[in-house]
Amino acid sequence: MIALPGDMRVRLVTALILVVAISQLQTIPVAATVLAAAVTVAVMSGIGGKAWLRMLHVETFMILLFVTLPFTVPGRAVLTIGPFDASAEGFTRAAVIACKVSASVLTIVVFLGSVEAMRLGAALHSLRVPEPIVRLFVLTVRYLSVIGGEARRLQEAMRARAFRPGSNRHTWRSYGNLVGMLLVRALDRAQRVEEAMLCRGFSGRFPWQKPPRLSRSEMGFMALATTAAVLITAADRL
Repeated sequence: MIALPGDMRVRLVTALILVVAISQLQTIPVAATVLAAAVTVAVMSGIGGKAWLRMLHVETFMILLFVTLPFTVPGRAVLTIGPFDASAEGFTRAAVIACKVSASVLTIVVFLGSVEAMRLGAALHSLRVPEPIVRLFVLTVRYLSVIGGEARRLQEAMRARAFRPGSNRHTWRSYGNLVGMLLVRALDRAQRVEEAMLCRGFSGRFPWQKPPRLSRSEMGFMALATTAAVLITAADRL
């Protein structure tokens, strides 16, 4: 098992540095090597099954990328389907993008996948992210599940009334009513939450605690991540 730093500021900065470096890769060998390293680190970190399920969703979009991108990039044709030619350069670009996206998602999952919204918000605040952005992020993550529960209850009510979706005007009108009712209930809940926060003395800012100083090991971890980012970028440019 790989021990990650406990300070969320270190995790956020490290993930940002690595993702920025990965996004600049342009060659398949380096991108594939970085992806293999990311998979190894993810396995050694012991991420759960839900994280791998998210990766399956990401890879589904990568399949669409392989299906469409080769037919839009000019180059040496390696596959012809009717009037359309798929180029080798298109397949190469699709492979590079797939490796970069997969490695970036794995990096984010390893460093931030199991962290609560409030801890992330506190880390963002300590990194001088504007308070309105931090507050919007924390409240959005907190109430996504609440709004999702409202949507599920409305759908269950529709099914209890014998609603069966189809490609007709009644279905689209019903879904429009569902979205409208969901927005109305979300607005009503937001107003109640705001009133409850004001009753508890909320003045527009969360009472964040002062963050502790970074230890030498945490500073060394960020330095190691920065070195790795520089090395993979330099190897990609050689």
